Amino acid sequence: MKVIIAAALLLLSSFLMAQQIGQFAPDKAPISFPSNSWGADIMFGEGGFGLGTFYKRAITKEITGFVDLSISETKDDREIEYYDPYYGTSYSPFKVNRSLLMPLNFGAQIRLFDEVLSENLRPYVMAGVGPTFVITTPYEEEFFSSFKHAKMHYAAGGYVGFGAYFGESTSNLIGINVRYYYTHLFGGGIENLVGQFRNNFGHFYLSLNVGVMY
Repeated sequence: MKVIIAAALLLLSSFLMAQQIGQFAPDKAPISFPSNSWGADIMFGEGGFGLGTFYKRAITKEITGFVDLSISETKDDREIEYYDPYYGTSYSPFKVNRSLLMPLNFGAQIRLFDEVLSENLRPYVMAGVGPTFVITTPYEEEFFSSFKHAKMHYAAGGYVGFGAYFGESTSNLIGINVRYYYTHLFGGGIENLVGQFRNNFGHFYLSLNVGVMY
C-alpha cells in the first residue's frame, strides 16, 4: 500500500510540476507554410454544381498569387424548373440552351488579421480576372449527346471573394470561400430562354477548397 501511495504522490507531483512549467513556457513559434499549393474547388452556386482546380504561390506572408480554372452551369434568372413526380425528371419551359461557364482567372489573395489570429484560422480576401469560355448545348437533347451540337462563346470576367483556411498542417490545405463572378459576353450573347439573350450576368458561389502544399 505504501508503495502505491508513494507512486501516486510521485505522479501527482510530476503532473503539478508539468503544469507549472507549462504556465511559463514560451509562446509557440509561428508556423512556416510552404510557398506552393495546388488543389480542387467543389462549387455550389445559383446555377448549380461546379468543379475547379487552382495553383497558388505565396509572394509574401500576406500576399499570394493564383491561377484557377473551373466549370459550372449558368442559368437565366427567369428560368423556372418543374419536376415530374411520376418520372422523376425535371424540365424548364421555354428553355433553348444549356450553358456551361469555364472561367480562367489570374489574381491575388491578401491574408487578414495575421498578427491577431492563430495559424489555425487564416482569413483572406481575393480577386481575379481573365477570359471566360461559355459552351451552349441544345436543351431539347439529352445532356451528353447534346455536346455534338455544342457552340463556343467568348467572354471576359472575374470575381471578388473572401474566405479562410483552417488547420495548422503544412502539407494539406482545407478551406472555404464565397465568390461573386461577373461575366461579359462578346457578340450577340447566349439564348437560354426563347428570345432572351444574355450578355452580362453574375453568380454567387460557395466553394470548398481541398489541396496540398509543397
